[in-house]
Amino acid sequence: MNDVIVDGSLRPGSPEEAAVAFARIERDLWALDEAELATINVDIPRAVVTVLSALPALQRLRPRIVEELPRFPMSSLDKLQTYALGTWYAHLLTLPPAEPDNKTKPLFEEGAVLRENLLVAAEALAHRKLLEPKHVAQIRSGRGHVDLANDLVALATLFTNNWGTIEGKTAVTPEEVERAAMLGPELLIALGIREQARERSPAQLANQRRRAFTLLVRAYDDCRRAVSYLRWREGDTAKLVPSLYAKRTKTQAKTAPTTSTTVDEAPDSAPEMPPPEGDCAS
Repeated sequence: MNDVIVDGSLRPGSPEEAAVAFARIERDLWALDEAELATINVDIPRAVVTVLSALPALQRLRPRIVEELPRFPMSSLDKLQTYALGTWYAHLLTLPPAEPDNKTKPLFEEGAVLRENLLVAAEALAHRKLLEPKHVAQIRSGRGHVDLANDLVALATLFTNNWGTIEGKTAVTPEEVERAAMLGPELLIALGIREQARERSPAQLANQRRRAFTLLVRAYDDCRRAVSYLRWREGDTAKLVPSLYAKRTKTQAKTAPTTSTTVDEAPDSAPEMPPPEGDCAS
């Protein structure tokens, strides 16, 4: 059954939504051959938010995809939201267990202050049209602990994806952006999401995450190729469906892990090839 994409969001979604999405894609995960698995070479929370924020544009183009690209694998678009949320859930399960309550309270207090500081800065940038106002307003509408955690991830993604435009025009530092990206998932772990991972080893959870990431990257790449074909003359593919390989802030570049699961960062946007003759192949 295909999943209906209602709207895109800058928030990764609640743990409950993500858990449901993960359950829907579990069969797809284990159908993948080990040799086909993608290397995790991006920040997963940022990648998830980037995909979710591209969904409205993809939905608007869906009729044209159906009409003009009959060989396009529609499941890549129809399941994209589910793959994104499922990947988010699989990523959360790999994170370390939460600290006791007396240690997590300061984290939530830090998160609330950081969220407000980043939001105020984002609203000033949005007022100057350097950030999308509706995206900032959407984050501002968040309430409660889950939204706090997800808002930090959303803000980190918003600043990172637009860093080339806003650098030098805001008081926000790369260190603050990096901290928001790390703190958001930590807070979700503190809310109990990690309890679902007890039955599997760290290696199994890492493999599970890699499989979910593979499904997400494949589907999103399919969608980007379709948009590149349909919007070739307009040249706005990178704006409508941004690359998952956005340039990192200076702090992120300096602290990037050097484990075997990370490779050199890809270009800021996927190569835009001239439209092929005939239909877009799957």
